[in-house]
Amino acid sequence: MPRLLEVDSVTLRYRTSDSVITATSKVSFDVDGSDRFVLLGPSGCGKSTILKAVGGYLTPDEGQIRIKGAEIKRPGADRMMVFQEFDQLLPWKTVLENVMFPLVVTHKLNKNEARDRAMDYVRKVHLEAFADSYTHTLSGGMKQRVAIARGMCMEPDILLMDEPFAALDALTRQQMQDELLQLWADTKFTILFVTHSIAEAIRVGNRILLLSPHPGEVKAEVSDVDRVSSEDGSAAALEREIHDLLFAQALPEHA
Repeated sequence: MPRLLEVDSVTLRYRTSDSVITATSKVSFDVDGSDRFVLLGPSGCGKSTILKAVGGYLTPDEGQIRIKGAEIKRPGADRMMVFQEFDQLLPWKTVLENVMFPLVVTHKLNKNEARDRAMDYVRKVHLEAFADSYTHTLSGGMKQRVAIARGMCMEPDILLMDEPFAALDALTRQQMQDELLQLWADTKFTILFVTHSIAEAIRVGNRILLLSPHPGEVKAEVSDVDRVSSEDGSAAALEREIHDLLFAQALPEHA
């Protein structure tokens, strides 16, 4: 039985008017169902580029990306994405209308069924009191809850999250991490999460893939994060270990 998601030796390049830039080089990893899989690395290492390729918005120059054994060639409702930008919502629609929108436009459910399911996910993110509010009246954290509810409402195979809490203040960011983990505990959906914060990777993920600076290559994978970080004092130790793995430099050879 194939893994839910397989990224197999993927190289991604950008072409400009005068050069070709390699964003990632031969990146491989697998994601199983119910994983909270984190892509972690410094800015410019290609982690968001990988997420776009998994979403079907970019085609690998080398390698292949498969979901449930089938090669990804285009975007699909089995992969929903949440961005960090607050303008990803439709400002002329209410909270409830934003959440039900993809269900309606893809004809996955009729309008009444879509409204019922959307309201269920609005409740899951604790925004039922704001269901009829327009999104410009919401705080940043509330907008991100709407975006998460909209993605989850489609009940995709995998939810792609591109630094969704990066623009929030520290307290709201931690609250959103907690709420995401509670949602995951309730439904065990699969997450592919991008961040450049080691602390956030440890808090959110159960598996972490470490990518090198540009071009992004796999440096290491840290598995069983839940167990390791739950031990007394071990979260701080794990953070130091990951920092050392990310930023270790090869020692020069002596003559």
